[in-house]
Amino acid sequence: MTPTPRTPGRPQVAVEDFEELARRAPEAIRLELIGGEVRVKPMPDGNHDEIIMWLLMQCMQQRPDLALYPERGLKVEAYRKGRARTDGALAPRKHFAGQGEWADPDGVLMTVEITSHDFDTERRDRIEKPDGYAAAGIPVFLLVDRDRWEVTVHTEPAKGKYCHVATHSFGARVEIPAPVGIVLETEELKEFAD
Repeated sequence: MTPTPRTPGRPQVAVEDFEELARRAPEAIRLELIGGEVRVKPMPDGNHDEIIMWLLMQCMQQRPDLALYPERGLKVEAYRKGRARTDGALAPRKHFAGQGEWADPDGVLMTVEITSHDFDTERRDRIEKPDGYAAAGIPVFLLVDRDRWEVTVHTEPAKGKYCHVATHSFGARVEIPAPVGIVLETEELKEFAD
């Protein structure tokens, strides 16, 4: 699909049309609507999956009252006109019960993205998604950056941006502040960087 040029501030497609397109997309294609543009999200590789499992186990051990939901679709950006498929969404257990494919982000404590080795990682994972999650008021965004061997914790969302950003090298002890309140020992991430 070749992106259609768009006027700044106007989405490429209506949200309803995007949701229908995403529903009909083949299983091997995962679509998102970020910054008003349709994006194809790469399929995860084995190391990506191992990082999600590592983080899921950390969350379960330290916060059994919460669950990390992989591949959760969220309504993000101002007025919920974006649709992002997170690598992980941390929320109270049973939080998404009864919600559809694209859930309201209210009550989500943290979103997680793990970089993929593709051409769009810089824009998608390091710029657009943090802004979308901040605009949705999600308290914490965690980026596991396999290209840079870093874990970046974004907190304090205000006016569509995270006010506090802390970056740590793989191997560091990373504190995820309230409302998440966990500590990640990231040495093991070195095994899954490539």
